[in-house]
Amino acid sequence: MTYHLAIDIGASSGRHILGYIENGKLKLEEIHRFENYIINQNGTLAWDIKHLVSEVKKGIAKCRDVGKIPTTVAIDTWGVDYVLLDEDKREILPAVSYRDSRTNDVISKVEDIISAEELYLKTGIQKQNFNTIYQLYADKLSGKLNKSKHFLMMPAYLSYKLTGVIKNEYTNATTTGMVNAESKIWDTDIIEKLGLPMHLFTDLDTPCTVIGNFTKDMREYAGFDSTVVFAPSHDTASAVAACPIDDNSVYISSGTWSLIGVESLNPIVSIDAQKANFANEGGIDYRFRFLKNYMGMWLFQNVKKNLNNEFSYDDMMRLAMQSNQFELLDTNAPDFLAPENMINAICSYLKNSSLPIDIVINSIYHSLAESYKDAVCEIENLTGKTIDNIFIVGGGSKDSYLNELTAQYTAKRVVTGLSEATAVGNLLSQIMYDKKITLADAREIVKNSFNINVI
Repeated sequence: MTYHLAIDIGASSGRHILGYIENGKLKLEEIHRFENYIINQNGTLAWDIKHLVSEVKKGIAKCRDVGKIPTTVAIDTWGVDYVLLDEDKREILPAVSYRDSRTNDVISKVEDIISAEELYLKTGIQKQNFNTIYQLYADKLSGKLNKSKHFLMMPAYLSYKLTGVIKNEYTNATTTGMVNAESKIWDTDIIEKLGLPMHLFTDLDTPCTVIGNFTKDMREYAGFDSTVVFAPSHDTASAVAACPIDDNSVYISSGTWSLIGVESLNPIVSIDAQKANFANEGGIDYRFRFLKNYMGMWLFQNVKKNLNNEFSYDDMMRLAMQSNQFELLDTNAPDFLAPENMINAICSYLKNSSLPIDIVINSIYHSLAESYKDAVCEIENLTGKTIDNIFIVGGGSKDSYLNELTAQYTAKRVVTGLSEATAVGNLLSQIMYDKKITLADAREIVKNSFNINVI
């Protein structure tokens, strides 16, 4: 049996999932799960990368314990964040999280040099306060870049810790706002105008290509060797790779973030697309993910935490379903990016400090469904396509109430059934590398392997 290992790390948790083909179907086996979290380092919101590296290695070693050795390993994570290394390849800490506020005063300084319009025409990337371009410029202003020799997006950094090989991957690099949408390489004009060190931006590798094998230390720790390859290392790129969608379908990758869009062979960088704040992020086989980001399960995650985890997600869903009241809010309002208390932030946004918790939760549900409806309408207008189907994948696809509201608000056919889409897409890219099959072949495996449900 040939095994492959997907290491799929989101903004709140990570998991190691073994995959293998049996009778033409992809089988999944989760062997390790761990928490991912932001820590406060002297007032800066940062990732605990020591913890991340430790958990990545621990999960790999568990393959030995269960007697299932992966031929290949690949890592995907969220986008935009990175780790800097000095000339001795030591980490320059902290590894700042996109939820930190350090870029708030930087965006206008970047736009004094390169206008938002020019950036969009070059990169096709949605303007968001936390885009890597603004983070790196903040690092330049603080002096953090002065000692930097290497720049690695988060999944590339974790792969480096396994292989000792320094490489960046295309799909995650596109989330930086510094990759040219047409040429699909770093936009040197942007980098030069901002005065960023050019040596940080090395060639970009594509999914289904080799990074390297385990280092000697990693081989000794794991008890075996594997080849580490690039999946579409941005988690949404992996999720979309697994989606068996057609030209009249949109996907919603529903997790901490909800990402809704279509697959396109060419970037859409019109003024209207910019005004609607759509991104053209890189996908497998140089397909573009023309999409919009919304805060998704992040809102529920924080409410759950504010309630001291006394309610499960199912409990919260039932509370919302029993309420016949809600108020609509902008789920992407800056108020909700990293509030001390999400419930208070929502009540303050709605100018009502006495909202019962069932109405708060129901308001999130209806507001997300409303945002999906708006995005589908914008996609139809911007692409000229008629959307018939919405394919919801990821962990959030298990939320039946949100699925029902999405069908109600959009008046589209809603399809679910691929809750582990990111890990599946990651595994498919490894199988494409190993078996030399096409993306179309890989998506046929998905159709044969998983139950698809129509709402």
